[in-house]
This record gives sequence, structure tokens and C-alpha cells, in this order.
Amino acid sequence: MSLQIQAKQLLDDLGVDPARYTGGAMPSYSPVTGEQIGALTPDSVEAVAETIAHAKAAFRVWRTVPAPKRGELVRLLGEELRASKEALGRLVSIEAGKSPSEGLGEVQEMIDICDFAVGLSRQLYGLTIATERPGHRMMETWHPLGVVGVISAFNFPVAVWSWNAALAFVCGNPVVWKPSEKTPLTALACQAILDRALARFGAAPEGLSQVLIGGAEVGNALVENHDVALVSATGSTRMGRIVGPKVAARFGRTILELGGNNAGIVCPSADLDMALRAVAFGAMGTAGQRCTTMRRLFVHDSVYDALVPRLIKAYESVSVGNPLETQALVGPLIDKQAFDAMQAALEAARAAGGTVHGGAREAVASNAAYYVRPALVEMPAQTGPVLDETFAPILYVMRYSDFDAVIEDHNAVGAGLSSSIFTLDMREMETFLSARGSDCGIANVNIGTSGAEIGGAFGGEKETGGGRESGSDAWKGYMRRATNTINFSRELPLAQGVVFDID
Repeated sequence: MSLQIQAKQLLDDLGVDPARYTGGAMPSYSPVTGEQIGALTPDSVEAVAETIAHAKAAFRVWRTVPAPKRGELVRLLGEELRASKEALGRLVSIEAGKSPSEGLGEVQEMIDICDFAVGLSRQLYGLTIATERPGHRMMETWHPLGVVGVISAFNFPVAVWSWNAALAFVCGNPVVWKPSEKTPLTALACQAILDRALARFGAAPEGLSQVLIGGAEVGNALVENHDVALVSATGSTRMGRIVGPKVAARFGRTILELGGNNAGIVCPSADLDMALRAVAFGAMGTAGQRCTTMRRLFVHDSVYDALVPRLIKAYESVSVGNPLETQALVGPLIDKQAFDAMQAALEAARAAGGTVHGGAREAVASNAAYYVRPALVEMPAQTGPVLDETFAPILYVMRYSDFDAVIEDHNAVGAGLSSSIFTLDMREMETFLSARGSDCGIANVNIGTSGAEIGGAFGGEKETGGGRESGSDAWKGYMRRATNTINFSRELPLAQGVVFDID
């Protein structure tokens, strides 16, 4: 059965109107075979403005609904996702090229954030603050922010929306979602699933959640609209350099989740068997197309010859192929553009003195699909393409001898998302996690750089954008804070001892 037919059956099962994905001028392709699986009608710039106006109207109603009641909607969404997990996970695998387990895992991540957000709906806490004025009370309160615009990337086509939407809904905000033009079908499916939860909820305003289909012009119209209080954008650093200034120019708020040139350090005391498995998944999983993919590896001189040949063997033997028909661990790149970028980076690495293992295109049944052998590149130093993120399965491996120096090299790139160290030395471990250690938003010990859980805030520093999504107190990004002072006395003392008496 063709993937186009499979996708249509899944979309029908998930409740998506066929008019949304057939007969339009915007094609959707599966990277698994390269075949077209949909034809969507993109939204106009005028339609973007209308959509945001509907969301703004919904905000006026939704912000008055008690937060625990808003959490009930997210609980229902979690139930609907559980019921649709198999179908949505399969659709993710078809449209994004993920293995079945990764497709299902992404939907499980959606379910997990719903569970988290339901509990959060009763924990939107403010503080009571000590005041210097007698007969006064000072506190802070948190209020809904406004329309939240979500721009997501192809590599996690549904999880990123759920991270934002679940928190935004319980915080009292409507959501307008512009998915990647490479993965629009899964977005339509998520909206259909949410529509069922909304029907069961029965009291949500129209326009609480909407999807915009289109390319850069649609995203730009969303970004520049003054009625969008928060833009949460996931993508490349290049994209963030465009989105960030535009939102800042109108004094809007952003959550930016951008590039991640992530690194691992293997120390002399490391458990090499554990490091091997962690590095292999972190660098090759999802065909190197995770923002948390391990792209640089520093290995101590004393263990380099014991670890790196084993890694090279793993790269030579790892299974590459159609994730829907085989047990292959590495699936396709998203498209030809990703393949060309990978090949250009490998050429630059050779020119900089690197020794490339792997990286060639793998033969498959379809010339329109791009499968590659993951590449391990032994580099003499951190130069050339090592300093830039290439969104493909390339791991640059370098030797080190001095711990303080390798920390400096680890931090000497623009991005600051995820990092890891493999060591049994407590001093090395604690130094890596300290203020003079990793400068990333995520710092791990004895696990790889990828595989973050929803309980912790997700995001990074420097050119990664500084945003935080998902767990911990990331919810505060979706609300506005007010500091309140209440005078319950008969006097009017001023702060800082200021005197201003009038007769």
C-alpha cells in the first residue's frame, strides 16, 4: 500500500476533513519514499490576520475561566491522544521519517505534558512578599498573557506544539500554530484530536486553537502581528535571527528554541560501554535530526584508542533503511536540501584535515528519498565545520588531554543547548555542572545529549535563544506577573522613608 493511501486512511481515522489536505497547491511529501502524500491549500496573509482576531476574541473569554477548569480541557486532550496514539504515531513516522518507536514516543511525550499541565493548573503560584510598610501586604499574581503563536520545526512535528499548547491553555491563552511546511498533515491531525476534546469540554470559546498552513510569508504575518503576545519559535538560529528582532521591535515576547551544536566529553574514568551506547544513540538517532543530537565528541587521549575504533565499527554496521518496513535504526533525511548540506559539511571537514568514516548515500528503492550512512569524522582540532551545526548525522571526534582546556573547547561554539560528560570522577562531574563548566541549558552526566523529559525546563543559552518550554517553571513564560500592594491600615507610609505631607 502506498504511503499516500496509508496517510489518507490515518487522516480519515483521526477525523481530518479531506478538503484540508487534497486539491491544494502546497504539496506534502514523505521522506521515507519521497512520494507526495498530500496537497494543501496555504492560508493567505489576510487569513492570518482573521485567525489572530478570532484568537484574541477567544482570549477575552478563556482568561476568565478558572485555571483548574482550563486544566480539565487539557486532561481531555490527554485522553484523546491516548485513544489516537497508534494512528498519530504512525502518521508522524510517515511524514517525518521516524521509526515507529520514535513516532509513538513523540505522541507519548504529548500525553506526558498534558498530565504535567493538568497538575500545573492548580499550581500557578505567586508569592507573598515581606513589606517594609506597616499595615500593608505585598504579593505577586500571575495572569493570562494573550494570544500565543507557535512556530514548529519538522523534526518534532507534534511534540513541540503540545509543549506550548498544554501550558498556554492552562495559563489562560489561545494558541495559533504555524507548523513546518514539511510536516503540515500531523498538525491538522492534532487539531482534529483537540477538536474532539473541545467538543467534550463544551465550554471553550471558538478560536481557542487554530492552525495556519503555509510558508515563510504566513510565519512572518504571525510574527509581525501586534495582537500575538508571545511567539514560541523552534528552528534554526538563522530563523531566530529573523523572528527575534521582529517581535522585539513591537515589544512582544519570544520563546526561542534554536540551534544546538551539542557536545559530549569522555573522561579517563568513563564507563566506555555506557558511553558507546549513549553516543551512538545521541549522534545517530532520528538520523541526526534532533536539536539535541550529539555533534561533537571530545575523548581523552588515554581512552581514545579504546573507544573510537568501536564507535567507527558501530557507524559502519548500524542499520539504515525504510523505518516503516524494516527494523533499521537510522531512517531518512528530511529532503535533498539536508543531504546536500551534509555532503558540503563533510567536504569542508576533509579540507580541514578531517578523516571521514561513512557519510555516503545509501541505495534505496526510491531516488526521491535520501538515506545516508551516518558519518564519524576524526578531526585534528575544533575548526571549520565543527563550529557550525549541520542538521544531519555527523559526529566530529577530537582528542583532548587537559580537562580545563576541554571545557573551554566545549563552550567555544555559538549554540548552548545540550551537553554531556562521561566520568566516574566526582570532581570532573561537579565541575562540568558548575558555573565554570558547561554553558548549556541542559548538562547531563553519564547519559547522552538527547532524550529530555518533560518534567525539566527545556531550552538553551547563547544562540539557542534562551527560551524554556515544557517543565519546571517554564509556565511563567506564558503569563504576565503583577506585583500587588494592599494597604489595610489607616496610615499612608511611603517606601524608602520618603515624606510627602500635604495639609
